[in-house]
Parts: sequence; structure tokens; C-alpha cells
Amino acid sequence: MSPYVFPVQTAFFIFVLIAMFLLVPWLIYGYRKDGFFSWSRFGVSFSFIFYLLAAYCLVILPFPTTRNTCAQQAADTVYYNLVPFTFVKDIMKETPIIWSQPSSYMEMIQGRAFLQVLFNVMLLMPLGVYIRYFWQKRSYWKQALLSGFGLSLFFEITQITGFYGFYDCPYRLFDVDDLLLNTSGTVLGFFAAPILLALFPSRASIQAKSEQILEQNKVYPVPQLLALIIDGVVVVFLSNLMSIFNWSNTNVIVSTLNTVIAMLFVFFFIPSLRDGKTPGSALMRFRYVNRETGEPSSASLFKRLLALYAPWILVTVAQFITDYAFLNENAMLEPYKVWISVGIFGLHMLILLVLFVHVMLVLFSRGKRSFYCDDVSKTRASRK
Repeated sequence: MSPYVFPVQTAFFIFVLIAMFLLVPWLIYGYRKDGFFSWSRFGVSFSFIFYLLAAYCLVILPFPTTRNTCAQQAADTVYYNLVPFTFVKDIMKETPIIWSQPSSYMEMIQGRAFLQVLFNVMLLMPLGVYIRYFWQKRSYWKQALLSGFGLSLFFEITQITGFYGFYDCPYRLFDVDDLLLNTSGTVLGFFAAPILLALFPSRASIQAKSEQILEQNKVYPVPQLLALIIDGVVVVFLSNLMSIFNWSNTNVIVSTLNTVIAMLFVFFFIPSLRDGKTPGSALMRFRYVNRETGEPSSASLFKRLLALYAPWILVTVAQFITDYAFLNENAMLEPYKVWISVGIFGLHMLILLVLFVHVMLVLFSRGKRSFYCDDVSKTRASRK
């Protein structure tokens, strides 16, 4: 099993890196599509990514130690096998079966040639299972067959070209038997899939829960937090965009005014004109409405803006004080500069800690708590 450990470990390392970048987009997609976080959909989708990486790494790894692979091979090396079912001859040649002796069956099963065939069949069996999950219907077996053949052909081309020409000569064999066995494994996985998929919630049940959440008008804290993050990114983008036109005057006051204007647009003007939807909430498919009337309210939206504005302006003013103290050469301030710096840093940490604890409490309250900006402004998230 040692030849297979390194490729799988490599695939896992790459998968972790990819998952770090895909997690937030996946959360946005999942909450936008279903209205809740589906562990089964998450597990199936991310395990599919890991499976494809693992299968690819098993085919290409380990790499040769030198690009000049031709020097390590005989001059008459054959890099391909175009005769189908050669694996049958290989099995019989390596471990001949004596039909009257059942013990020879076990020797055949334990032989290298048979295990290689088994590996090639099992390599793409999971692909058939995933295709059955994604498309559900049994009539899609042809798509499974074509997908298995296409992926297997991609693997074989990768091998025959010496990793797309990086190596001087191929370091693995192009084998038509691999195409047959990989494709057969995909189709077998497709038809055997219902046995495994019975352990997971069906896509129909996920859709039913999504419709129930929409009917109950539920918006969980995570999509609300994602919407806030998206709105924050838009504020930073607009602020930086405005600073481009003020490049000749990039002092702190101008930068602060740019941010204030951007916040006004994102958290007040845009939702006032778009039925309570900020850029983030529109992406997450909900809007902000007054708790009493159930409709967007300009007064409530403005109060929400002020609630979001308060921590930011507090930190900004504190930063102004720090900058003034250190830029001012007044001798009376010299003994207090260190304490001012420590105090401002402590204030930053305190604000961040309070906000972090607040966010954690809201996220783990299962919808029983609201974010402070919504409590202050008497607003709530609504999908209707």
C-alpha cells in the first residue's frame, strides 16, 4: 500500500489549500440556494473534489527524479498497449488457475496482475456514485459511461505525453485496458450507487427543507454575517475607488469621508431604493425590513447604518488622537505618548473582542439572537 500513500497524502494537502479558498464561496452558494447549511451537500461536494485530486495524483505520482526519463529506459521501450484484454493473459501467466484446486483461486486474487486490474476498476467507481447522486435518474448511465471514458482518456494522455511534455519520455504506459477497466468501474459505481446513497439525505429532502425555510421566512445568522462581510467588501471597494479621484489629497480626513460616503451608499441609499436589499443581502436572497410593519423603513435602515457606523468611527477617532499625539512636537505630550499608544491599542482590542464575542453568541444561538445593529434599528432579515 506504500506506493499509494504518498499520492493520497499529496492530494489531501492540495485539497486543504483549495478548501480554504472555496469555503466562503461555498457558504454563499449554499445559503443562497437552500437557505440553510446542508452538511450532506457539503460533504458530498467537497469529498468529490478530494476524490478527483486523489485519483489524479494516483495516476501521475510519484514523478521521476529527472526530466531526462529517456536515459533511464531501454531504447526499444514500448510506451503503449493497444491490444484489449491483455490483462487476462497477464493474470493467467502470473498465477495460472487450476480449476480443481480452489487454493489457486486465492493465489490469483492475491497476485499483482489481478490487484492491478482491481485497482483500475475501483479507481473510477466513486465517479459513477457521484454522477448518480448529482443526476439521480438511472437513465443517465450513458453519461456515466462517457464521463468515465473521458476522465480515463485524460489520465492516459497525461501519461503518454510524459506529463504534458515536461518529461522527455513517458514514464508510464498508455494502456487500452485501463480505458476499459476505468470505464467499467464508473458504470458499476453508477448502478451500485443507491446502496451507498441510502445513507445520505436525498436531494429531494434538501429541497423540501429549503422550501419549508422559505415558507417560515427564516434567515439564519450565518447568511446575515456573510451579507455583512460582502457589504463591507463593497464599502472598501467604493472607498478606494473614490480615493483614486482624490489621489492628490490622500490625507486621513479625505479617506474617512470616502468611507463615510461609501457606507451611506451601501447601508442606506441602496437598500432604500432596492426594497431593503443591500448588495450583500441581495446576493444572499433576503432583505431588511422593520420588525413591526414587515416592510423596509428608511428610518430603520438609517438607524442600522448608525449602529454599524459607531464602532468604526470610535476606532477612527482614536486613531486620529494617536496620530495627532505622535505628530505633534509639543513637549507637554511627550510623557503621555506611550500611554496614549497603549490606551488606543487596548481600545482596539476591546472593541474587536466585544464584537467577536457578540458574533459568536449570535452564530451559536440558532437564530434566537440578532446582531446588535438589527436590535438597535428594530430590523430583521426577511426572505419575503
